[in-house]
Amino acid sequence: MTKTDEATKTEAEADVDTDADDLGEELEAVEAEGPTGVGQGAGAVVSAALGVVSLTGGWVSTVAAARETLIGQLGTSSTASVATQVKEVYGDAWETTAMWGGIFALVALLVGAAVLVRPAFGTPGKPQAVWIKSVAWGGVSLGVIGLLLAVLKYTDVLLGLPSAS
Repeated sequence: MTKTDEATKTEAEADVDTDADDLGEELEAVEAEGPTGVGQGAGAVVSAALGVVSLTGGWVSTVAAARETLIGQLGTSSTASVATQVKEVYGDAWETTAMWGGIFALVALLVGAAVLVRPAFGTPGKPQAVWIKSVAWGGVSLGVIGLLLAVLKYTDVLLGLPSAS
């Protein structure tokens, strides 16, 4: 190894030590600042995602509706009236889909509200990031809309089953 190689190697080792010291100082500064709001941001995103699922439907509601359809088919005799067959085969599945949409909407609403009220119980003087508030309000809004639509679907006010008689 030449003296130039040794000098370059020593400079590189000094740079690594300096970078490690800088990283340690940055970590100490972050720890001194307190919570970063990552949990609140995650909660806001989860709230918005659950709100979207409440409006569009999800795997759980699809499977539950298919199960109710199967139960209705198995429990209804072929001699039952058309109105009974429609209610048992399609009506229960429709109500199940509405119920699961309402559950997702309610959870979205609760998670979004929890994110919005969290700063009241946190570090005084540390404001919540604007994007967290915006996404949480979006989740709350989607939750309210989803809950309203679920109730309207479940009670047959919105797109009720057709009359078979």
